[in-house]
Amino acid sequence: MAELLVDFITSLDGYASGDGWPGWWGLQGPEYLAWLGEQPEVTYLMGANTYRLMSGFAAGQVPAGTDEFTADEGESVDVLTRASKVVFSASLTEPLAWAHTTLVRTDAVAAVRTMKDGGSGILSTIGSLSLSRSLLRAGLVDRFRVVMFPVITGATGAERIYDGYPDVVLEMTESRTFDGRIQLVEYRPRVLEHPPLQGAT
Repeated sequence: MAELLVDFITSLDGYASGDGWPGWWGLQGPEYLAWLGEQPEVTYLMGANTYRLMSGFAAGQVPAGTDEFTADEGESVDVLTRASKVVFSASLTEPLAWAHTTLVRTDAVAAVRTMKDGGSGILSTIGSLSLSRSLLRAGLVDRFRVVMFPVITGATGAERIYDGYPDVVLEMTESRTFDGRIQLVEYRPRVLEHPPLQGAT
């Protein structure tokens, strides 16, 4: 059976990005980048919005407000281009321009359940907040990993990650600090039907 990882990169206050900020908020360091390069091969799962954004980067479009990718950002995009990817969308049409990408037009939760049951290795979300939320709600997520960068983007933060999430208990399975400032935490998630004290007397 394949293992499903939800993987987020966030500011300390839980945003996926910030308007006007560079990739990784400009705070990536050599330890973190080396760790990224050591990650096992995965199949990336995404929704249409993430596909449009990331495939645009792969085609040479740069984020608004920047002139070009840094070398680190360019290498990250190249790694994604070489990887196997699955995009869940009813609006995209084939053929898809981004190499090694499969389009699935059926229900994402049912498709991922089938991929888990019939596959092996690691399936990992990339961005795709609503897809990640749906997979968590369905109880399909085996590992929930967050890499928190030491910045609060209260004024400029975009894409609040946890809005609309159910209540979830997280059992920590790993933690690590990179470059003295970037914090990784990984958990085994368990979705709650109700708060644990509900109905207590």
